[in-house]
Amino acid sequence: MTLTKPDGSAYVCSFDDEFNGTSLDRSVWLPQLTDNSNFTTGKAPYKVCYVDNPDTISESGGYLHLSVVKTAAKFTCTGTNVLKNFSTQYQGGEVTTYRLFSQAYGRFEVRAKLPQSTVPGLQETFWLWPDNPTKYGTYPSSGEIDFAEFYSQYSDRYIPYLHYNYNKLTVNTSTNTNIVTNDYTCLIDATKFHDYDVEWIPGRITVTYDGNVCLVDNYMPSNVSSPAPFDQPFFLALTQALGVGGNAPTASTPIPATTLVDYVRVWK
Repeated sequence: MTLTKPDGSAYVCSFDDEFNGTSLDRSVWLPQLTDNSNFTTGKAPYKVCYVDNPDTISESGGYLHLSVVKTAAKFTCTGTNVLKNFSTQYQGGEVTTYRLFSQAYGRFEVRAKLPQSTVPGLQETFWLWPDNPTKYGTYPSSGEIDFAEFYSQYSDRYIPYLHYNYNKLTVNTSTNTNIVTNDYTCLIDATKFHDYDVEWIPGRITVTYDGNVCLVDNYMPSNVSSPAPFDQPFFLALTQALGVGGNAPTASTPIPATTLVDYVRVWK
């Protein structure tokens, strides 16, 4: 299939993993670990320690499996001097292309099926993070593209969110200016696989699912001139998480929970 850019020229595939093997391809994917990155999700007593083991990250049956699991006993999750060690029973899986693949502009697509839950507690995110997260200052000055984010308390929809500095007075729905999220309007059938896409060109980010437009943002950041901060390479991250706040886990949250990723494809 030939994909066409907004300017009419053809996209060229720059990254493709169909997950048809028996183990994660570590030449293109790096497991995210709490002990060297301080990354965690959820809050005590449901705080997640990100580890690399077959229970949290695996590949089989044509899918990447990213899971959050509960261990039989509490263990100590090791952080660095930024995140102190903490005790938990929860382990999670996340993979990224950090220092292995990144790209500025193009089309990014993830086909996936979510854990089957209609109660609060679970969260999944397919997102892009800048190679240099402080290029334009501290977060969110340098941008973040959460092109598909899911909360099990809202099991019939997904919620993209674009993070950057902007003046709320400049938000304009008629021109799609600084429309950073979609206000919970992108409905899905969570029992099925869906294609989640983001098309990123200078000055505009468009999020779609199964070919349906979910969000268009002609971004005008307040701290820099467009196309910054989205003018540098970003890498991919795929996360299975536990939620917080209104989406915090309870005794009813189904754990273990697994996101199945059918493929990840990128074009430039």
